[in-house]
Amino acid sequence: MYTRHSLLFILLTFVMASVFSQETGKKTKQERDLEKQKQTEELVNSKIFLFTASTAFSQRGRAINLTSNPNTIVFSPDLISSDLPFFGRAYSGVTYGESSGYTFEGKPEEFTIEPAKKGYEIKAVVRTSKDSYTINLLVSSGGSSSLTISSNNLSTMSYSGEISKTEEKK
Repeated sequence: MYTRHSLLFILLTFVMASVFSQETGKKTKQERDLEKQKQTEELVNSKIFLFTASTAFSQRGRAINLTSNPNTIVFSPDLISSDLPFFGRAYSGVTYGESSGYTFEGKPEEFTIEPAKKGYEIKAVVRTSKDSYTINLLVSSGGSSSLTISSNNLSTMSYSGEISKTEEKK
């Protein structure tokens, strides 16, 4: 009888210890959300980050999955470099087959970051020799983002995606 109770006590002790050790290793959803919010705040405050689009939306409202296309734009106060696909209408100044989408690089004439309701709003204007681009990026506190680009020669496009750290060039 004594050994049976001892075995039962030892077994319960091991089970309880394993349950408590697993719970302390896991982060709660609130802790993960706070960590993600802090990372997003640090990224935006650094003013240097990468937006990676996962979906594009044309003016017709059609959603296009971008997982297999080049789909990034690098933000910094000194240089904005965009390689985003375009699925819309080209206007004057663009000959057939010439437009390669929203692919450009230039120093922003305007670059502002303002707190928004639940995140940040980043606005930038980049002028190149061929066009002028107005960029509006809304970043939620969790890092998910919505980007809108308009230009003089191409119809406005919207993209959804996430921001992250830029990879340093070696």
